[in-house]
Amino acid sequence: MNLTENFSLLELTKSQTAERKGIPNKPDKLQEQNLKLIAEKILQPVRDYYEIPFTPSSTFRSSELCIAIGSDPMKSQHCCREKDVAAVDFEVPGIPNIDLCHFINENLDFDQLILECYTGGNTGWVHCSISPDPRKQLLTYDRANGYRQGLIT
Repeated sequence: MNLTENFSLLELTKSQTAERKGIPNKPDKLQEQNLKLIAEKILQPVRDYYEIPFTPSSTFRSSELCIAIGSDPMKSQHCCREKDVAAVDFEVPGIPNIDLCHFINENLDFDQLILECYTGGNTGWVHCSISPDPRKQLLTYDRANGYRQGLIT
């Protein structure tokens, strides 16, 4: 089922960890609606702007999958448990992740934008979430310093 022109429900629910461990990763109807929103509000605008195909590395995570990767299903926006809430981790090939963050920050409505494990160029990835009351929170995460406010390179 296509959620937007370039993103399908299948690719937003695919998980190598879930497949490897035999964990079901099937969203319910509310979660499907939330996945459609993140595809419409974040993924498709990024795809349209850069005109480069990409596949998210992690979008929907079932509660069981969250637990398997060490995340809290009650806190993770990847679980899409609340109305209009969803999160995605992704990169766009050939685009530095800091540039991707700047584009999202300047052009899209988001709840949380995190530059994760970035050391320059195409390293790390971008985490972006949506919610009904967006905070426009900007964070940087690296293993040495944890989470810090702002986009820090």
